[in-house]
Amino acid sequence: MADTDPAELERQIERTRAELARTVDAIVDRVSPKRVTERGMAKVRANAEHLVTQVGDLVAGAAGPRPAKLEGEPDDLWADERPDLAPILIGVGVALALGAVVMLWRRRR
Repeated sequence: MADTDPAELERQIERTRAELARTVDAIVDRVSPKRVTERGMAKVRANAEHLVTQVGDLVAGAAGPRPAKLEGEPDDLWADERPDLAPILIGVGVALALGAVVMLWRRRR
């Protein structure tokens, strides 16, 4: 047995202790409430950015390019009037805000 040298065994034990200490520190860091909150907030932020991008694409798509005019179609069929989505979006925002207020009010009772 070549590993029976006491000095070598002590070095192996110290290396193992150091590795174990690093592993425990990494686990503590990973499950700390602060880190869990940071990861959760990053996920919420990424989801919100994705949602905003999708809504922007949807709105841009609603006002996007129109198909080419076919022969025999009236000229006013493809008028340059684009739908005004602002009132709809404002209404949705107000409905969400009112819903949040009602839920908070009920929770306090």
